[in-house]
Amino acid sequence: MERTPGKGVGDDVGAAIVTRGLVKVFGAHRAVDGVDLTVPAGTVYGVLGPNGAGKTTMVRMLATLLRPDAGQARVFGHDVVREPDTVRSLVSLTGQYASVDEDLTGVENLVLLGRLLGFGKADAGRRAELLLDAFGLADAAGRQAKTYSGGMRRRLDIAASLVNRARLLFLDEPTTGLDPRSRARVWDVVRMLTRSGTTVLLTTQYLEEADQLASRIAVIDRGGVIAEGTPGELKSRLGAGTVRLRLVDATQRLEAEYTLRRVLNVPVQSGGEPGTLYALLDREDLAGKAANHRIGHALAELTRADIAVAEFALGQPSLDEVFLALTDRPAAASTAAPSLAAKEAE
Repeated sequence: MERTPGKGVGDDVGAAIVTRGLVKVFGAHRAVDGVDLTVPAGTVYGVLGPNGAGKTTMVRMLATLLRPDAGQARVFGHDVVREPDTVRSLVSLTGQYASVDEDLTGVENLVLLGRLLGFGKADAGRRAELLLDAFGLADAAGRQAKTYSGGMRRRLDIAASLVNRARLLFLDEPTTGLDPRSRARVWDVVRMLTRSGTTVLLTTQYLEEADQLASRIAVIDRGGVIAEGTPGELKSRLGAGTVRLRLVDATQRLEAEYTLRRVLNVPVQSGGEPGTLYALLDREDLAGKAANHRIGHALAELTRADIAVAEFALGQPSLDEVFLALTDRPAAASTAAPSLAAKEAE
């Protein structure tokens, strides 16, 4: 694997993950294109991006399941190419789909994994009992996994990833397809893990999930990092506030966009949902009574043009708006018919 010039991965002492110029190519498709990351130990680090952005391919390289084509990557100081066995002993991966055996009970799944990892029978049982209790599954320990709800199955899957006491856990879109209540339970599990000292690399398409859990976030699109920082830092890059509105009639979006741009004298963009618009305002725009006058005037002009507004709000920029501003597409965007290379990339 070729070495990327510049700062070496060994320069970031104490980090859980350091990558420099990480690249993975599938045919003519550069799934990961020169990614530089530094993930502090003991934190939740969010990797945010749409389908096909390269998130899963990057995770597979860090977990030693794929060999990088260029660049460097270290996990707790160990090179993923030269020291794969050591890296594997430090990490665990929970993929996008549950990997538990549905014909086994919750406790049988965890005991089986413990025995495969070299635990004695008694130690495997104690470890399974501890994890089932910690993840709120003790009452369902004797039930077959196929009787579990989606959220319970996902928690069992994460528990299975921790049988070997991993220092670094890769969670690849762990709440995809879960209802809000189940998603919140998984979030509680992630917070519990970081309190116990585990580092979590979380890939997600859910803006709220990254905002809730991650202390730092890398926004990835088309194989590269396009922005990185705390959620607050990413939001502040866009401005001090955001005017958001949703139209009663989505077909009036272009006319409403023109009216807002003319009155507010700032760029206006479409939101992720039909008929939604937002305008980013800087601190000068929000200073004093003039801001209220301009916003009130904009709403009055929309009314004068017979454009009905269903919802209106003024607040801090959201991560969704950060992503839209950076990529011109929502984070949950996906390709209708991805190529084989794109499927491999994600």
